[in-house]
Amino acid sequence: MKHLTKVATMYKTIVAIMMLSFMQLMAFAQDSTATTSGTAGGTSSTSATTTSMTTESTWYTQPWVWIIGGAILLLIIIALVRGNNNTTTTAGTTDKVTYTKKVERDDTV
Repeated sequence: MKHLTKVATMYKTIVAIMMLSFMQLMAFAQDSTATTSGTAGGTSSTSATTTSMTTESTWYTQPWVWIIGGAILLLIIIALVRGNNNTTTTAGTTDKVTYTKKVERDDTV
């Protein structure tokens, strides 16, 4: 059984290394300084021009949105973890059960 556990652990490690390598390869492919075969010298350059002088930013790039969203998420998680800790019944009373056990020994035998 220990051998199967070691094999499973080794398999998981190999899969994790392969996935991380693949992700790094994808990130490297996105890099603009990577060499390409279509340009002379192995470098490429891009240029972009804008026609308007105003810049627009989307709502999710604002830091205050992320702060408020994180605070709301934290409150929801706290509310879910706490749950309902009331021990009262629907009538507003609590039930308490006490169990006592009396033990008698016959030592006169």
